[in-house]
Amino acid sequence: MLSNFRFSLFLIICSCGLWLSSCFEDKNKHIPDVSNIKTDLKFRQFENDLFSLDTNNTLAGMHQLDSLYPDFFRDIYLSKIIPALQNPQIFDLFIKTPEIRQLYDTTQIVLQGMAPFKEDLEEAFKFYNYYFPNAEIPEIITFISEYSLGNFVADGMVGIGLDFFLGSNYPRYNPSFFPAYIRRSMNREHLVSKTMEAVADDLVGDISGDRLLDYMIHNGKKYYVLDLLLPHTADSLLLQYSGTQMKWLEENELQIWSHFIGEDLLYSTRYKEIRKLVDYSPNAPGMPPEAPGRTANWVGWNIVKAYMKRHPEVTPAALLEIKEAQKILDGSKYKPKR
Repeated sequence: MLSNFRFSLFLIICSCGLWLSSCFEDKNKHIPDVSNIKTDLKFRQFENDLFSLDTNNTLAGMHQLDSLYPDFFRDIYLSKIIPALQNPQIFDLFIKTPEIRQLYDTTQIVLQGMAPFKEDLEEAFKFYNYYFPNAEIPEIITFISEYSLGNFVADGMVGIGLDFFLGSNYPRYNPSFFPAYIRRSMNREHLVSKTMEAVADDLVGDISGDRLLDYMIHNGKKYYVLDLLLPHTADSLLLQYSGTQMKWLEENELQIWSHFIGEDLLYSTRYKEIRKLVDYSPNAPGMPPEAPGRTANWVGWNIVKAYMKRHPEVTPAALLEIKEAQKILDGSKYKPKR
């Protein structure tokens, strides 16, 4: 499973609405007991090793990191995250720059050295092992990238870009790159859910088809898996919506579905027309201003849940093998709430 290198900058929520979101968690869903599952999940904090190097001999430090992180340092960090650091002189400048050192110190203060998140991540991977017993348990590697990369999944590892979780008001988040609707979820409350979303995205794999329905079911599968991995997490946190946005969706499911049908969007392949319905955006075109972006993903999740409720014999792993979105829609007998 954890095979293709996937980048994820995970976005959108108003943290002050988190207390509202708990009311949208399905209290009746079955949550298996995973307390006896052993995952041997490994945590490695690359940023600590990077900034503890002897700055008088950074070339030796690069060799040391190459030895400590043979699959990460050169193949990912230097090749895909910050390629400029392949130059030893630039690498030397990077670890000596006060602003970079300050960024590292800030992640340590805000995220408390990852201590508050390890238990939740370990539990998430127990559910991962329960539902996908044949999938390997990855290694967790944390790092800072000077805002180049959030989370990723690669062979045998899950990376967490710590500098993407410093708070929506963190002064160094440039609004030109991170508009307000994106910054809302760049906080510690979303670290675990965004990490596991990258894992769920990798499990689901590549999309089949280019219709709105294909995107809806594909992303619906992702959120279905994410909910399995984080069953105690409120839907609004998983979806990166505010409590107000979640409430609007719950109250307008039928109207959203009617809009997709009435505007001939369900089978549209015009990506410019459907993009904001499945990708990050401040709102959904053609709907009231209260409608958040990515509404189609939420409907897709509901369709997948309806399908799995009607087909209890289908395991989560078997669900991911179904590539035909129409088959899942037909089999779900989906009826939006009025």
